[in-house]
Amino acid sequence: MIEAVRQPPGKPASCQTRYYIASIGPDAIEFAGAARQHWGIENGLHWVLDVVYREDECRIRKRNGPANFATIRHMTLNLLQRTKTAKKKSTRVKRGLAAIDETFLQTVLTAA
Repeated sequence: MIEAVRQPPGKPASCQTRYYIASIGPDAIEFAGAARQHWGIENGLHWVLDVVYREDECRIRKRNGPANFATIRHMTLNLLQRTKTAKKKSTRVKRGLAAIDETFLQTVLTAA
């Protein structure tokens, strides 16, 4: 169990209790590090999908459409992040380059 207290500037504090099932021993520092790492990855992925791919604005709602498009978004995000030629460019810029430059698109698809 972790009790998380958050206080945004100019707003009242909020407290949240989170329960975890884990194989980590009773070491509080190790457990806190694992929880932070999990949320860091989770927040980073969702933020990129929401900001770069505008996933929250997607209107696809029927049958397998949402799952199929989520899979495609994750695949393209992984390919863009693995691209070595434009390492210092943002994911949004890489996505735009892949749309207008066939050479860069080929680089992304071959993960070079």
